[in-house]
Amino acid sequence: MSPVKAVLFDRDGTLVHDVPYNADPDLVRPVDGAREALDALRARGIRTGVVTNQSGIARGLLSEADVRRVNRRIEELLGPFDVWALCPHGPDDGCHCRKPQPGMVLWAAGRICVHPADCVVVGDIGADMEAARRAGAHGILVPTAQTRPEEADAAPRVAPDLLTAVRTVLNGLARDDDDSAPPDGPDGAEDPAGAAETDGSAQAARGQEATGPDREDRAERTNRTDRLSRADRADRTDRLSRAERTDRTDRSDRPSRADRADRTDRLSRADRADRANGTDVPDRTHRTDGPGAAEPDGPVGGSGGTVVGRAP
Repeated sequence: MSPVKAVLFDRDGTLVHDVPYNADPDLVRPVDGAREALDALRARGIRTGVVTNQSGIARGLLSEADVRRVNRRIEELLGPFDVWALCPHGPDDGCHCRKPQPGMVLWAAGRICVHPADCVVVGDIGADMEAARRAGAHGILVPTAQTRPEEADAAPRVAPDLLTAVRTVLNGLARDDDDSAPPDGPDGAEDPAGAAETDGSAQAARGQEATGPDREDRAERTNRTDRLSRADRADRTDRLSRAERTDRTDRSDRPSRADRADRTDRLSRADRADRANGTDVPDRTHRTDGPGAAEPDGPVGGSGGTVVGRAP
């Protein structure tokens, strides 16, 4: 039984003859052996998908609706695929989905719940093989007239036609080939534009990068932050405790509400007694002691003529 769980195909030049920027479903012509190859994969329970650059959208030469119509025609002729992924960007847009970036391969693998290492990418140019390598997938090159010699020389595997490439998959692949190496860097962590929402595949690919010294550095930083946080909390608690003790001491030096109420009550009783005896009550809104205390212009109160000012 083949260890491969999914095969992701380039579209133009691999599954169908290349018609540059094709927007016409009537121009779709499958390559020889394409239907037989796909049926053989499906019969063995191997998932199938398409990963295709469509820069004609960015160039304004066709629309996404045009691409969808062409894709529907391909499925009519070759049968249903488990996943489609397309990149609508141009070569200078700096996206992470356009091959040779691995974004579409990672996304498509995640969409069908397959690890990239269990996928094979079949294409006709070096960009297809590089996207497979960066994603950690296998690659098989099926050369066409557009394939450069150096691309064929650098390919991990080369098959003369699509049917032979699929038979290679069905016969099993060695797991120690260079093209099955893990991704080299953060490429492909983003979804391909125009595709459905991302599942966990891109996040898993990012998670694989956090290994070795980098993971240890992050752990050390986390420990340091935790130690600082604990020290800061202890220092803050100590400051609060000191402040609380100081405040408690300050409050203990102040007269209590009961003391103030008692003093007020004694003064009120004294005032009432003074009035009963006919004694004028000083106006307590003025100071009554010390040099420079204010004195009103005239006597205040009744017949006693008490002047509010300095104490006698």
